This record gives sequence, C-alpha cells and structure tokens, in this order.
Amino acid sequence: MTSINRGKRRPQEFFSLRAIRQRLAQIPKEPPEESILLRVMVQALVSVGIIAVDVAAADVTDALGISLWAVPVSAVGAVWSHTRRHKRNIPIKFCIAIAMLGSLAAFFVRLLGDRNDSRLALAELLIQLLVFHSFDIPRRKDLGYSVVIGLILMGVAATLSQTLWFAPLALAFVALAIPVMVLDYRSRLGLTPHPLRQASLELPPRQVGRVLVMIVALGLVIFAVMPRFPGYQLRTFPVSTPIDFDGQFDGSTVINPGYAEGSDDGVGGVVGGSMGSPRTGPGDVDRDFYYGFSNQINMNLRGEMVPKVVMRVRSQAEGFWRVMAFDRYTGQGWQVSRSSDEEIEKLDRPSWTFRFNLPWSVTLGERREVVQSFTVVSDLPNLIPTLYEAKELYFPTRQVGVDAEGALRSPVPLSSGVTYTVVSEVPYRDRTQLRQSAPDYPADIFQNYLQLPEAIAPKIRAETERILARSENPLTDPYETALYLTQYLKQNYRVEPSLPFFEDNEDMVDAFLFKYQGGYPDHFSTTLAVMLRSVGIPARLVAGYAPGEFNPFTGYYVVRNTDAFAMTEVYFNKYGWFAFNPIPGMEAVPSSAEESQTFGVLRRLWNWVAGWLPSPVVGLFESIVDVFLNAVGWAIAQLTALFNRGWVGVLASLVLLTLLGFLSWLGWSGLSQWRYRRWLSKLPPPEALYQQMLKWLSQQGLHKSPAETPLEFVQKAYAHQPMAQASLIEAISHAYVRWRYSGHTPDLRSLRQSLHQLQKRSRRKA
Repeated sequence: MTSINRGKRRPQEFFSLRAIRQRLAQIPKEPPEESILLRVMVQALVSVGIIAVDVAAADVTDALGISLWAVPVSAVGAVWSHTRRHKRNIPIKFCIAIAMLGSLAAFFVRLLGDRNDSRLALAELLIQLLVFHSFDIPRRKDLGYSVVIGLILMGVAATLSQTLWFAPLALAFVALAIPVMVLDYRSRLGLTPHPLRQASLELPPRQVGRVLVMIVALGLVIFAVMPRFPGYQLRTFPVSTPIDFDGQFDGSTVINPGYAEGSDDGVGGVVGGSMGSPRTGPGDVDRDFYYGFSNQINMNLRGEMVPKVVMRVRSQAEGFWRVMAFDRYTGQGWQVSRSSDEEIEKLDRPSWTFRFNLPWSVTLGERREVVQSFTVVSDLPNLIPTLYEAKELYFPTRQVGVDAEGALRSPVPLSSGVTYTVVSEVPYRDRTQLRQSAPDYPADIFQNYLQLPEAIAPKIRAETERILARSENPLTDPYETALYLTQYLKQNYRVEPSLPFFEDNEDMVDAFLFKYQGGYPDHFSTTLAVMLRSVGIPARLVAGYAPGEFNPFTGYYVVRNTDAFAMTEVYFNKYGWFAFNPIPGMEAVPSSAEESQTFGVLRRLWNWVAGWLPSPVVGLFESIVDVFLNAVGWAIAQLTALFNRGWVGVLASLVLLTLLGFLSWLGWSGLSQWRYRRWLSKLPPPEALYQQMLKWLSQQGLHKSPAETPLEFVQKAYAHQPMAQASLIEAISHAYVRWRYSGHTPDLRSLRQSLHQLQKRSRRKA
C-alpha cells in the first residue's frame, strides 16, 4: 500500500517547484563573458545606435528624446548584468519577459493608429527591447544579440536621416564595430585577457585606424559607383501623422505670411501675416516667404529674401517643384482668375488610406512615373509643391483642393515636420514631337491664355515680331519660336538688382523691354509669357522651386526659400504644358525626367574633378564615359525588365546571366594569360624560366612564400615532391641563383626541355 501511494505521488513530485528547480540546476550553464572591454565596447556601440535613431527622427518629426533615458538605463543594465553574470537571475528574466510583452502590445497599438510609416514605431520597440535585454547579458551570445539590435537601429536611422548629421554617427559606429568584432573573435578562441589588462595591449589604435580608413574609403568608392535605380517599388510611402482640420475647407484662400494681414487676394480670400508685403503697389519683399505663392502676385516689390532651408525632397528624378500657375496678366503682376471656392475642385480621401487620386491630363507624349517625398522644414503656405503632373497624392489631411491651373491646395498651412508623397506622370520633352504640334488650340486655351492688356498688346506684338524677324533660320512652329525668344531674352537683357519701383500706371513688360532693358529674374519669365501671347502662342506664368542642392550622401535635395522663382509654361496642342526659363544664368530648358540618374553620384563627382582639367580632355573623357554608362544602364534596365516577366523571364534572365558569366570568365582568363605572357617576355630568360616553374608548382599546390629564398624553397620541395621533380626544381633554382648573383649563363635549353617534359608527365597522371 505504501508503495502504491508513493507511485501516486511521483507525478506530483515531478511537477513540483522543487523538481523544476532541480532540473533547471542540472542544465549545463554556458560560461559568462569575462571581458570588461568587450562589454564596454558593445554598450558604446548600441548607445550610438540609439542616439542615431533620435538624431535621424528629428529630421522627419519632432525629436523623440528616447536616448535621454535609453542610453543611461541600458548602461545601468549592462553594469548590473556584469555583476550578476554568474547567477541564473530567474526573477529578472521573468520581469524582462513581461516588460517585452508590454512593449510589443504598445507597438501593435501604435501601429494600428499610425499605419502610414512604421519605422519610428519599430525603432522605439527595438530600443525598449534593447534596454530590457541589457539587464541580462551574461554570455557572449547575449552581447551578440545587442550588437545585432544596434546594427538594425543604425539601418532604421539611415532610412530616416535626411541630413549629414547621421554621417559622424555612422563613422563612430564603424569605428566601434571593428574592435568589437576583434574582441568577440578573440573571445571565441579563448584568448580573452585578464579583465585588468590594459586595452592598449589588446587593440593597437594604429591597426584599428588603418582598418577604419580602408573600410570608409572602400565604402565611399562603392557608394560613388553604385547605380541608382528607381526606388519606391513598394507602395508604402512616407506620410506624416493625420492632420485634423476643424471647420469648412475654403479652397479659394491661400495663406501666405509673406503678405500683409488683411490684404485682399483679389477673389475675396484674406491672407497673410501681421507683417509682410503689400499686394499692390510698391513695397519690400518679405524676408522669409516668396511673394509668388498667392492667388495674386505683386511684381512691384523690391529686395531679397534671407536664405533658409524650407524643405527636403527625395525624388527619382530632378525637377522643378511646381507650386502654382497664373493665367491673367495684370500689368504689374499675375492673378489666378478662376480661384473662387466654387471653381476649386475639392477631393476627399477614404479614411483607410492617405491617397488622393488627382485629375491629370491625357496627352500623346510619352511619360515617366516619378515618385517624390517632401519633408517640410520651415513653415510654408497652404500650397503643395509637386513635380508636374501629379496623379496621386499621399497627404495627411482628409481634403485637398485642385485649382484650374493644377495647383494643389491644403486646408492648413504646411508646418515644419509635415511629410507627404507625390506620384507624378512627368511628360518627356521630345523636341521633334513638340515641333510638329499644330497650333489648333482648344477654346478654353484661347480664352484663358492669350489675354493681354489692350493698351500694350500692339506695341509688344510689334517688338516681338521684330525680334523674331532677326532669326537666321525661319521660325515656323511655336516650339522654336518660344526657344528663340527665351535665348534672346537671356542674351540681350540683364538682371537689375537696383530696379526702381514702377509708377502706378506703368506696365512692367513695357518698362522691361523699352525703359530698363532688364529687371528682376521673375520679370524675364513674365516678359516671355506676354511676348508669346502677343503672337498667338498660349503661355502662362508658373511659380515653384528649383531642384535645390543635391546631397549625394543622403539622397535628398535641400531646397531653400531663395530657390523659389517663376518660369514660363507654353501650351502645345495634344502634348500639354512645357516650361521655358529665360532667366540669365539658368538653363533655358529645365532638367528632364528622361535623363538617366542611374550613376548620378558618380556624375556629380566627375563634374567636380572636371573643373580642374582642360576642356578638350574633359570633352573627350565625358563622351567615352557617357557612352559606357548609358550602355551599362540600358543593359541593367533591360535585364530587370526581363526578370519581371514571370517565370519565363526569370529563367531567361538566369540563362542569360550564366552565359554572360561564362563569357566574362573566358575573357578574363584570356586577358590574364596574355598579360602573364607579356610580363614573361620582358624578363631575362633565366628569371622567366624560374617564374614559369614557380607558377606551375603553385598550381600543383606547392607555393613559395615571399620570405623564402630559392634554396630554402628547394629544401621544402624535397620534403613534398618526388625525387625526380625535386631534382629539377633544384637545378633550375641553382641556375637562377648563379645567374642572379654570379652572372653565370645557364643551359636554358636543356632546363626548359626538362621542365616541359615534367609538365607533360604531370598532365598525363592527372
């Protein structure tokens, strides 16, 4: 009976807490990591990763400030973990597991509330897990987990960063990663020194510095030559958190703080700030805001803006960041004549997506899809810059407006930190097609884009016809006419920084052509638009931003308020609007989307080098490199297109890559053989024979170290080769030594024959 009761108690004993503890105690425990230096370096490494996320997040949103608590708490955890590295710490492990589950739940809650961009939520989750994990890192393997999380954090920071502030942190991470890998490898080999040994004996700074320089140099070279293919293959675009707008959206109002408060915008919308420029009459340009972003612009303003960064743009192609266009010329400015609230098309997006489907024109010309992501750095008016012509907008408000000129309007001003994405169908600029465009314009084009004040129309038309008559070649189409007038204004008129104010009834274009022989930069574009209208070519003024300064390390265009200017857009029947820029010092035809950006960084690097070389050398080298890079880019694009055509395309791509690899191997082998034979032909015959022998022996597995003398190599040959072969090696080596140091001429013919016979016998055995 007792035995039966004991048998019944056994399952209870098996599952008792005491039994579980005994079984846990029987599990072999991995030895803890004893190297204090490795722990310190790993902690510094992950701290850099945490700080990098904080710094990069400030570029796209408000600073997280997570490093202010995460870095010191993780350091405390690392110290705690080291002091208790020989204990099991079961309660601590349970607490860490509970905290991690809580962080994971918070992550999913945030993910549901902010579906557009999960990078920051993921980064915060990883940092929280890293901090919790820092309280239990006794083993080298646990330190390795921390290093991996630090590396992931650096990757997240790299995708968020828009400035060069990330660069020193990346450099610091690499500088710390080198000794971490060295110490980790030594620990794996059991070479970990005593904790009190000096770090200088373990990691010579000179060697670490050399490795760091090599890594950075190699990384920069790879970065420069790496092709840039169109990104955004996944349709998850960066957009800032939703913006709630209370009240009714009035699409007619443009909120530009650059104009004085209470000034009328011409259609009933009150815009502006407490200080600013007058909407009509003489005045000063606002120091921060461009005067051309409004329903009505006043070109009787003087002065300059103070440069400051207003936004950063990541785009698949360089372009003019178009803000708005104007159809009515007023004599001293421009106006959007169809900008009442009823004439603004308002668009709503669904609650489950940030995408607006925008109206866009259908033309005969070829187009290219270009994705742009804008991050606002300084407050801007409620106008949304895009690359013409936008078809999709990913924006944080529930409504946007589109006016008759294609400008996008937001219910609220674009404040610092706002991020949005635009997908545009950018038309290719085919000069041949545009020249063939017939001047049969639709009725609405005639009605809105040929308007001129009656007082100046005859005079401007006469002057325009006189200028066109001076062309050496007949101008038979609107495109060549527009291009000729653009070049003429650039070459024959000048920018006048000290231009006086216009009188009340004085026309700006009339004063530009006949009185001052020039004007402000935007006056050139206005003059071109008016001259084209005078000879029956539809034109309008378009205002926006130049591409800005491209940062090759971040991939962003840095746009300043001083990059804002106006160009002239000309309408071509069935092909749409195309811009011309008559401002001196700028390209007459803006950059086109069809220009290859695959090797854009390498091209910019070459432009810097070319500034130091003579022009003929630059021209020759550029022609050769352009042909090569275009051919490589075309080949890669064709291969990518073939790879995306289903299974048949994948198989065809693999076969083609295999064939190319085989042909490349054949070519490289032939080139290597040719170079080797050419090198041998330049050597003295005894040395050439000796080098032939060394290469053949190397192929057989017997390598000569650079530190070995020929006679030492002979001794090694006797130890590893048959007697006959070792004797021949000795004969050739002694002949080489006697020739080299005594000037004795050996019997090369017999030695060469013996070597060839030995090689033949070796091939037969193989």
